[in-house]
Amino acid sequence: MRWHRLAVLLAIWISPALAQDADITLNGVIDMHVHQGPDSGGPREIDADDLARLARQMGERGLVMKNHWESTSAMVYIVRKEVPGIELFGGVTQDLAVGGINLAAVKQMADVAGHFGKVVWLPTYDSEISVRHADGKGEGAFVPIQKDGKLLASVLELFDFIGQHQLVLATGHISAQEVLMVIPEARRHGVEHIVVTHAMSGPTSMTVPQMQQAARDGALIEFVYGATLGPGARLSVRQYAEAIRAIGARNCILSTDLGGTPRPFARPLPPQGMLDFMNALHREGLSVADINMMAKTNPAMLLGLKS
Repeated sequence: MRWHRLAVLLAIWISPALAQDADITLNGVIDMHVHQGPDSGGPREIDADDLARLARQMGERGLVMKNHWESTSAMVYIVRKEVPGIELFGGVTQDLAVGGINLAAVKQMADVAGHFGKVVWLPTYDSEISVRHADGKGEGAFVPIQKDGKLLASVLELFDFIGQHQLVLATGHISAQEVLMVIPEARRHGVEHIVVTHAMSGPTSMTVPQMQQAARDGALIEFVYGATLGPGARLSVRQYAEAIRAIGARNCILSTDLGGTPRPFARPLPPQGMLDFMNALHREGLSVADINMMAKTNPAMLLGLKS
């Protein structure tokens, strides 16, 4: 891993030169969606401890570390001890590896020492639409959240717990139609903080009117930089900026969704990616105040922190 640590040190050394607007800074930023090692399914671009050191060095306030297959709350507890001075949080998805919709897994995640487990993602790679989209045949095991247009009782029970313990509900990789079912029902069950996970990205692929409705129903809409990178990207920062103007920055958050499986094209590590993302949105005409609201104020509110 020597080369990996050298890459981290290089990123730290060159990062100040890459900032294109003196008013855009990472100070106070909380990235609500990063990936890191160790993980299953292959290597990750950076391990959790190195990512925390890099984010702290570059000025970020905090990170929410995600794993599709297991809770990250215990890992975050350890990394906080190793890398003080940055606010790290974890969570758990409701994928097959943790038993699908599994209240026991959520309770365990939230109860780990430190209580840094804050986010519950509905199914991601094991959502119905993800499985059907992956093989094109509608085959393979998936985690259902509804039947005949009604959310399952186990999902409603999950919402009750999330609401009672002030956790964040993130929609994962469910369909746009399911997102619009989930938000008002979760609110009725006491959930205050809801994030529509990378709403414009696949497989959710929400339209602007759908995102506007989700915001009216009480959710924050997440925009992730990773979906705009690489030769096959179907989204652009310009499209994001147009959508944010239509929805309103007060109803949005910025995340990177970086740090995961290495790609055949170059992409930045999460802290640099966030700085690039903020600068790119500013070049598209979004104000510094709106960018700070989406990258700093709204994430802090979700996690119960003072902005």
